[in-house]
Amino acid sequence: MSSPLQQFEQFEQRIHNALDNPQVRKNFRHAMSGLMGKRALSFPDADELSELRTQDRLIRANALLKLPQLLEKLEANLIANGIQVHWAENAEQANNIALDILQSHDAKTVVKGKSMVSEEVEMNHFLEQHDVTVTESDLGEFIIQLAGEAPSHIVMPAVHKNRKEIARLFHEKFPHIPYTEDVDQLTLSARQIMRERFEQADAGITGVNFMVAETGTLCLVENEGNGRMCSTVPPLHIAITGIEKVVEKLSDVPPLLSILARSATGQLITTYFNMISSPRKEGEKDGPKEVHLILLDNGRSHVRMDEELLETLRCIRCGACMNHCPVYVQVGGHAYGTVYPGPIGTVLEPQLLGLDKIGALTSACTMCGACAEVCPVRIPLPKLINRLRSEAVEGKHGVSGLRGQGSLRKNKESVIWNFWQWLYSSPAIYGLFLKLATRLRFLTPPWLGPWTRYRTAPKPAAKSLHDMVASEGFDNE
Repeated sequence: MSSPLQQFEQFEQRIHNALDNPQVRKNFRHAMSGLMGKRALSFPDADELSELRTQDRLIRANALLKLPQLLEKLEANLIANGIQVHWAENAEQANNIALDILQSHDAKTVVKGKSMVSEEVEMNHFLEQHDVTVTESDLGEFIIQLAGEAPSHIVMPAVHKNRKEIARLFHEKFPHIPYTEDVDQLTLSARQIMRERFEQADAGITGVNFMVAETGTLCLVENEGNGRMCSTVPPLHIAITGIEKVVEKLSDVPPLLSILARSATGQLITTYFNMISSPRKEGEKDGPKEVHLILLDNGRSHVRMDEELLETLRCIRCGACMNHCPVYVQVGGHAYGTVYPGPIGTVLEPQLLGLDKIGALTSACTMCGACAEVCPVRIPLPKLINRLRSEAVEGKHGVSGLRGQGSLRKNKESVIWNFWQWLYSSPAIYGLFLKLATRLRFLTPPWLGPWTRYRTAPKPAAKSLHDMVASEGFDNE
């Protein structure tokens, strides 16, 4: 296992690699600028947006407050509707549950809708190791699966690629398809390929955007129809999601759906909104014969125990924080080296994986506050990032019990800051320090670490402010 220092160095190297790739930076800049513009146009009324954000924040906060009770109610209603519920404490359990379900049905081929939680547990890799063929049906996910890559964005997984790169990839993987850079033709080719996969698949796997405890309903938001195909065409449907995605009432869904679509892609509403409440009933002509839901914890219960950090779990996975983040726009999602990149990943991943493993992510933030300004459920992301920075270095909060508290603390920095604290605690010592600093300014080193790589090292002024005031005959006491 890499040490915290090695983790930081690897993160730094990924950032440099991203910055050295002008094409990827151009792709991100173009895509994110477009998404920011569309989002702004979709919220013309600032008052309406503010009210909606407050309403959705309260909906999600209420769900987290009542999480244990709502999950019990959800399970009862799902079972009553004929949906089988499975609980997974970690990634290993989630993958084994999915595999057991597939093997019990002798399912060898799977079509899969977009699901960040399945990425979190690396389900595709696990199933393929056990001779189950998995095909991603979302166009973006299908592209990166062909490329052997991970998603670079939680809403648009292949946003780092342009149409020429995608055209070359399709021609390489499917040489019988004529080479084209026409987006519509590429989409049509993917659709034809997927149609065969849907017809032949033994099972479908999808994520879930919201779960309604009141009715036992699974809500799936999408634009391409692939999620609906995965959840209705194969005889077996397996859904997987985090336990935090539950809401109390069906009436909670419309406000969340309204702000999710507009925040993510600037659409007033998504093309498809699926509400799954049961497997195929007697007399119905389509739908799966069995529906299973895997509820994943994977550290979420631990996050919820901290009164401040639990705000992380309000996230509805719209990606708006990424689209507006100056760091993410410059380096892209792969530089983070995590499933969830951008501001929300900077907050969530260290809590799930430990500050000692991924605490370096907290440095990927300028504290500009753009992410908090656009978050549809008002998650104070900069505040939480700052909290995690403190936990990683000081480790004094304790109540959260975060793994790796204090793991990024450096003895050299600690000595410097302790000296700084001692220096400023005494006016007499501070005054003496100022006199020495001005008189020995020629000893200031030209190199002060990475900060001076592109900047000139500052030197103390020839005279301190107190000296200049005294030279004018004023009393500076």
